[in-house]
Amino acid sequence: MSSTPLLSVQGLAVDFSTLDGPVHAVEGVDLEISAGETVAIVGESGSGKSTTAMAIIGLLAGGGRITAGSIRLDGREISQAPEREMRTIRGRDIGLVPQDPMSNLNPVAKIGTQVAETLLAHGLATRHNVSAKVVEALEAAGLPDAAKRAKQYPHEFSGGMRQRALIAIGMACNPRLLIADEPTSALDVTVQRTILDQIGAMTRELGTAVLLITHDLGLAAERAERVIVMHRGKVVEQGAARQILEAPQHPYTQSLVAAAPSVAVARLQPQALASSTKERAPEASGAVGASDNIVEMKNLTKVYPVRGRGEDFVAVNDVSLVIPRGETVAIVGESGSGKTTTARMLLKVIEPTSGLITYEGKDISKLNRAETRDFRQRVQPIFQDPYSSLNPMFTIERLIAEPLEFYKRGSSAERRTRVRKLMDDVALPHSMLRRYPSELSGGQRQRVAIARALALSPDLIVCDEPVSALDVLVQDQILTLLRDLQSEYGLSYLFISHDLAVVRLISDYVCVMKDGALVEAATSEEIFTNPRDPYTRRLLASIPGNELDIAS
Repeated sequence: MSSTPLLSVQGLAVDFSTLDGPVHAVEGVDLEISAGETVAIVGESGSGKSTTAMAIIGLLAGGGRITAGSIRLDGREISQAPEREMRTIRGRDIGLVPQDPMSNLNPVAKIGTQVAETLLAHGLATRHNVSAKVVEALEAAGLPDAAKRAKQYPHEFSGGMRQRALIAIGMACNPRLLIADEPTSALDVTVQRTILDQIGAMTRELGTAVLLITHDLGLAAERAERVIVMHRGKVVEQGAARQILEAPQHPYTQSLVAAAPSVAVARLQPQALASSTKERAPEASGAVGASDNIVEMKNLTKVYPVRGRGEDFVAVNDVSLVIPRGETVAIVGESGSGKTTTARMLLKVIEPTSGLITYEGKDISKLNRAETRDFRQRVQPIFQDPYSSLNPMFTIERLIAEPLEFYKRGSSAERRTRVRKLMDDVALPHSMLRRYPSELSGGQRQRVAIARALALSPDLIVCDEPVSALDVLVQDQILTLLRDLQSEYGLSYLFISHDLAVVRLISDYVCVMKDGALVEAATSEEIFTNPRDPYTRRLLASIPGNELDIAS
């Protein structure tokens, strides 16, 4: 490392003011980043990794303040710099690619306008040439047809395209340091790899240093030269990426490595899996008797009419699969593959254009009112986005108790007892019951959503990306919880995910979808050890850390 690092953080401490007194979010953090170097900070939710990054760029949330330490950028102290000075530093010297593209892009402003704001604010474009500069920035971020895309709004972009727009904004001023805060956590593996490749290419070309914030150790090891591990606001270990993965010293780092699904997948060997391979696949071809299946889908198709175009959009095309009772069927595929649309049809949120879905042998399109009410109790969803799936006006206790109250389950005292048991199940303290969703981290909110789905003791849970917002330790806890509940109560799961590493750990069967069609369906072991379709092989090759070849 250079003797004069681009960024030097020494003894950083950050406190947040709360009604219960100050919370020490970051304590005594030291780190250095040289020009052109990529350093990753890993840790679970609440470890202080994002707070450290936001302190560096001067964007701490309300109530947060730096109470001690030094932050030097190219030798210049910026930890207590006035906001006017930080506005100049942000964008020009330090760029930011934030985590959630939907909440970090203005929904009522065109993409080009939002890129232009950054360029104009730092004097890197004029009113006369800003349009051309915007197109250049979007093209550099890998957005095809950039001139057209600049005139569109965020809702017209896919998740991957929105993330590219944020990269364009973060890199528009050619900053010397780019902070990428969980830049791909909500993206499927192939788009994730493309986005990270794009960041890597841009930063290499410009010599930009990267501070990568992530909970994915496999991704950190693949993309960073050095890894810093944070736990409860402190740095517990740091060193070369491979060294951290292969020989973690601190017990917390060891637990992170053990729980990381991407690293676990990299370690799996076909010989170790052969003994547990099952003899049937989740195709609705009669391989499994009807009495063994809680759900059967036959020739399922969903078509959306598109105004002003010659052809309709086929979201799901002739899909047939079954969900064996008491087992887990995963549907994987890229964004737009039709996996979530399939799940929404099973939940009766949308109706299929054609085809048949049976639950316990009954056609769900023909259920009467009473049968539909019973169906909705026995089939529960866990949605992907914990920000939008929880009512922000309800306390946590009310959110979890709501389905119990709606279906008149038990007395008030019994419902309170049930809610507290569910909080224990998802590893949340009872002290959170009086809080609101805005007072919880993303991972905590998702655990509340999972507790709510479990409240009615359903037979089938449709899990739509249920752990995508969680760090590896909580993710591991939730997956273990889902498996334990399945074993104890005979639960069945339809598990929708873009994360094949997670799918490998949770699923009995895997269905691979592409462009609305089912391209491959087999046991989990067969998919991961002997994939037959080229698309499946491409998905597996995109798993972060897949090429690390870490010894077991």
